[in-house]
Order: sequence, then C-alpha cells, then structure tokens
Amino acid sequence: MAKLSSVNKNERRKKLVKQYAGKFAALKAQADDKTLDDGERLMARLKMAELPRNANPTRVRNRCATTGRPRGYYRKFGLCRIELRDKGNKGLIPGLTKSSW
Repeated sequence: MAKLSSVNKNERRKKLVKQYAGKFAALKAQADDKTLDDGERLMARLKMAELPRNANPTRVRNRCATTGRPRGYYRKFGLCRIELRDKGNKGLIPGLTKSSW
C-alpha cells in the first residue's frame, strides 16, 4: 500500500487539473498556433507559467484504485499488476480469465 499522503497529493492534483482544464487547453492551443506571431505565442506561454504547477495534466500519476501503487498500472482496469492478478484469480473482474496452454 502506498503512503496515504502520496495518494492524497495525487487526488489534489487531479482536482486542480480539472479546475484549470479549460484555461490550460485554451492557452496551450494559442501557444501552439503557428498562425499567430511569436509575441502572442510567448504571452500565452507566460500565462501558462503563471498557472499553478500542479494544474498541468502531466503531473498526475496513474495509481492503483485499491492500493495506490504507482508502478505496474493497467489503464484498462485501473489496477496495478498485483491487484489485477489477485482479483482476476478470485473471479472479481468480468471477462478476465487465467491463461493456460
């Protein structure tokens, strides 16, 4: 189990990303627009830098839903490899079967 503080920090980041998503996307689109002159694009980048650091979507870490483990994460299930195996063997994940050949 991951430290509770790490899990809570990641949840706060998710909330901040959601709060600033529209503003961040608009500034990012403006900064990446090649038709604008360099001054306007630079101003958009500077405004992006003024946003909170944790408002950037890349700062959010994928974590296991049950344990909070950040490594070995499967996006399709939202679980780490260990929990996926445990729940899969117990039959708690629909459609998942243990392979054998």
